[in-house]
Amino acid sequence: MPPIYIKNVNIINPFDEEPLDERHVVIKDGKIVSLHTDESAIYGSHVVIDGEDNYLLPGFIDSHAHVMANGFHKEDTMKNPLALHFYNAVKNMKDTIDAGVTTVRDCGLADIGVKMAQEKKIFPAPKLNISVKPLAITGGHFDFFLNSGFDMELNYPGFPVGTCDGVEGVLKKTREVIRACPDFIKIMASGGILSPYTSPEVSQFNPKELKTIVDEAKNNRLKVVAHCHSLEGIEKCAKAGIKSIEHGTFIDKKTSQLLAKKRIYLTPTLIVHHTLIEEGFPSWDKFADDKTKKLKEVVKIQKENIATAYEEGVKFLMGSDCGVIDHGRNLGELKYLVDVGLSPLEAIQAGTIEGARFFNQENQIGSIEEGKNADMIIVRKNPIDDIGSLGDKDNVLTVIQDGEILKDKPIF
Repeated sequence: MPPIYIKNVNIINPFDEEPLDERHVVIKDGKIVSLHTDESAIYGSHVVIDGEDNYLLPGFIDSHAHVMANGFHKEDTMKNPLALHFYNAVKNMKDTIDAGVTTVRDCGLADIGVKMAQEKKIFPAPKLNISVKPLAITGGHFDFFLNSGFDMELNYPGFPVGTCDGVEGVLKKTREVIRACPDFIKIMASGGILSPYTSPEVSQFNPKELKTIVDEAKNNRLKVVAHCHSLEGIEKCAKAGIKSIEHGTFIDKKTSQLLAKKRIYLTPTLIVHHTLIEEGFPSWDKFADDKTKKLKEVVKIQKENIATAYEEGVKFLMGSDCGVIDHGRNLGELKYLVDVGLSPLEAIQAGTIEGARFFNQENQIGSIEEGKNADMIIVRKNPIDDIGSLGDKDNVLTVIQDGEILKDKPIF
């Protein structure tokens, strides 16, 4: 790939209170080589991008998305050919890139083949840290067996079934998922909104099962993250050694203090609930009324509880749960994080350097520094002044990943 010279940009890093004004950035072999304060004329052989006094940020990291999903409609699994599942994902990942997200922690359904395709640059896609298939209890969230007797769980060679019970059962299933080459393990530790026969308040997996999963993951140098709305479930997960709580709807002050003490991340995914409330579910969804009822109950209290977690010092990751909602809305989550108390800079940290730290990748991605991978975006508006502007894909002018321009055309 040709070297790139970006001139006339203001750099916003997650650890700088003020932008670095009027910088000129050199990219070579996919890495950031230098950040100059003086413009140079010696880069005639480079692809030149005139930043036009816009803002350069690190590429964002969505720590909770499902790049393979388009609403989790069970009917799609029943009627669509399997190939369409993968072709839809190609568009999903391009929409994610265009939104300014260059890395995703995929919380279910992306497998090792999808990750390999991204690494080979077969199509524009965010870098993927994958969980492959979430673990769930029988009858729990992400068990797709219906009372009709039909099982709507997506299954194909190399892609494990995630349902498991008991210490021996969860141990075997954890090993099956590890065999499928994940970067982390995802579990469903409470009921959910989208599963018709579960309640978000109810915890799932008992303490022995949770500890078995965590220990086996740790033995393979993997972290465990947990979908968990339930207060009881959050406490169980924290004590078992889970490293990130997803959603965290019913968290309280005491449990927030526990997460802060143990340095467990919280990924609240606030945007997904608000979007589903505003836009609803498809009219043909027979479970729509039940889902909407549970959703309204959750939204009433989630904002206040997540604000409590922030006040008690819990560290946040930015996650959108795109895949449940349309892809490309990822950075709309940042505004909701600010609404619960984070500063715009803290919200940007949750979506960049903290996401990198979760996978010990902070020396590679998450900020604009010499020697790091050239994962970056150029936006028109200063997000410190208007954090909501990052949720507008049209505001994202340029996306670069590993020194390759994936969105917009440079000026030569």
